Amino acid sequence: MMLLPGVSGVVLLMASVAIASPAGSAPTVDGMNAPLVNLGSGQAPWTIVVLLTLLTLIPALLLSMTPFVRLLIVFHFLRQALGTQSTPTNQTLIGLALVLTFFLMQPVGIAIQQQAIAPLEAGRITAITAVERGSRPLKTFMLRYVRQKDVALFLELAREPRPKTPEDLSMRVVMPAYILSELKAGFQIGAVLFLPFLVIDMVVASITTSVGMMQLPPVVISTPLKLLLFVMVDGWNLLVGSLMRSFG
Repeated sequence: MMLLPGVSGVVLLMASVAIASPAGSAPTVDGMNAPLVNLGSGQAPWTIVVLLTLLTLIPALLLSMTPFVRLLIVFHFLRQALGTQSTPTNQTLIGLALVLTFFLMQPVGIAIQQQAIAPLEAGRITAITAVERGSRPLKTFMLRYVRQKDVALFLELAREPRPKTPEDLSMRVVMPAYILSELKAGFQIGAVLFLPFLVIDMVVASITTSVGMMQLPPVVISTPLKLLLFVMVDGWNLLVGSLMRSFG
């Protein structure tokens, strides 16, 4: 079976709960349960409604429960610092962020596969138990990078008692705290990325102003210099390597 990312695994588990508990009784055909959909009744089955709702939540779950936010913010800041406007394109940056997110979340997906999906397929546990087991690796992953300050904020807003251990925190608190922590980390890395390129912009602007070169904007000269510096130091390798190690 193909390994699923952590978020998709949990979504599929939640969908299986809805499928395993259909609303209403189903007529039988030749002694077998065969749920029928009465399209003329004007009422869609609740299982389909729940499943479609969960599918629409996948982008939000991807943003709130994976490193995707930090990666995409850093790549955006890098493009702004280089001054290349739309190069690389948004599709390229999003694709790179998705691939790196899958790489980072694969161990979580393997844990969900072993602890929840495989036992559910074997019939050893119920779908609800599988969802509970599948959420544990995700919570453990998020708790490794969440800031205590953000957790305290949402504990106060949720008016929940202080837990004895971090594992006792509810997903209601962990998820928003995690995404706030990722936003802060992404902006911190982006600010550091800006510094060397800002120095180049200031030097070029000072030189062009001192020699009276007013007809040529400084950015026209500084952009090739920034690109040359980024290529010479193998910037993509350094940046991606540092980002991946930050999740170590």
